Amino acid sequence: MKIGILMTGHPPDTMMDGGLYDQYFARLLEGYGFTFKGWAVVDGVFPDSVQEADGWLITGSKHGAYEDHAWIPPLEDFIRAAFDAKRPMIGICFGHQIIAQAMGGRVEKFGDGWAIGRTEYDMDGTTCAINAWHQDQVVEKPDMAVVSASNAFCAHAGLLYGDVMWTLQPHPEYGSDFIQGLIDTRGKGVVPDALLEQARAQLERPTDRLAVAKAMAAFFKKERA
Repeated sequence: MKIGILMTGHPPDTMMDGGLYDQYFARLLEGYGFTFKGWAVVDGVFPDSVQEADGWLITGSKHGAYEDHAWIPPLEDFIRAAFDAKRPMIGICFGHQIIAQAMGGRVEKFGDGWAIGRTEYDMDGTTCAINAWHQDQVVEKPDMAVVSASNAFCAHAGLLYGDVMWTLQPHPEYGSDFIQGLIDTRGKGVVPDALLEQARAQLERPTDRLAVAKAMAAFFKKERA
């Protein structure tokens, strides 16, 4: 099964040793029989059609879904086309937000601030710890979306759109080393110091990222009418 990865951002220049964001997801989903191809939509590089992959994944980004960038409207069109074609799609962080926006929801910079580092969510009655890095949130979900993950800080942390699209606000592709790098680069002077230190103190605690990867693989592979 071929998974197309739509890259809506790039890692900080000082953290390129791990490759671009498509490689982070390829590593996360290694061993499930997928092949991968990435498109840097943030640079205006798009697939010709939704038929170019069997499933799609939209990555995180430093940009806001509500910002005025030339690549955002065609990305929203692509999302709706993939949904209409019933091509399975997963969105992570910005991907979660842009899918919600494309489908009629609303995204904004959250007034209560940031969630960074190891964060616990209620996912269908189970507590799941995943690394997060965001201030923007889906504040109004699309009418058709069902909440699949939440916590007191982020009410719409996971959304399910029938059996076609599943999106998550946190980052299962981020290990503690990447969070450490973000703390030292993009976090300084942007995220309050107390939150940075709180995230740093939890770097060695385990997360459920591999369990989420298994669920992502199952979502892509599930039989659909």
